[in-house]
Amino acid sequence: MTDKPADASDSTAGDSSARPKSIYAAMANEDRFQVSAMGPGAFFDAGLPLVVFTIAYALTGRDLTTALYIALGAGVLLAAIRVIRGDQIQNVIAGFLGLAIAAFWAHRTGNPKDVFLPGLLINVGYGLAFLVSILVRWPLIGLFVGLVSTPGDLRHAVSWRSNPALVRVYSMATALFVVMFAARLAVQLPLYLSEAEQLGWLATARIVMGVPLFLLTGYLAWLIIRPAYHAHHGAPSASGG
Repeated sequence: MTDKPADASDSTAGDSSARPKSIYAAMANEDRFQVSAMGPGAFFDAGLPLVVFTIAYALTGRDLTTALYIALGAGVLLAAIRVIRGDQIQNVIAGFLGLAIAAFWAHRTGNPKDVFLPGLLINVGYGLAFLVSILVRWPLIGLFVGLVSTPGDLRHAVSWRSNPALVRVYSMATALFVVMFAARLAVQLPLYLSEAEQLGWLATARIVMGVPLFLLTGYLAWLIIRPAYHAHHGAPSASGG
């Protein structure tokens, strides 16, 4: 009879520490990012409208308006197919919305290359955000890993900042993404600014340096993070369980 209250109080007192440790232990046993929503399907869904636009633009004799309508129609059709099949549609929506914004801007300027302008600006914004986060010692990859590993527990999500080794590896991993954004701009911006017709090359660079490059960068970042992450979180969870 007296054991029950003791057990209840023990479990209540231990909740704040045991729960994060169990989450850390689960993550410490992972050897790679689990990216269920990013695979060949995501690559296809997000990139299809842009590919359709490029092909339609060439086949319609460089008719910008018609090509934009065809690409947007392809995005709607793909979304409908995914919904009917019960598949995830977040990548379709992302690709469709991105193209819709780009289509609006390109239609206003009359320049088909402006379809790629929002993507270039997004890369500038993300690149600067990731770079600034390193300079202020709040690397965004550290925030991402912390929030994913301890959802709803902000205190534990940022506890890594007290560990210089983790701050260093999270900064290195964040720097990888800065390099990725810079690489996209280094390849795509000259094509966009070129006087010659570079629409096909722009589309190719955008697709190749999109999801595939992001997944590669994410995997390399995890290889950098993993040793320090395991060293920091693996030992406490092992002693506790």
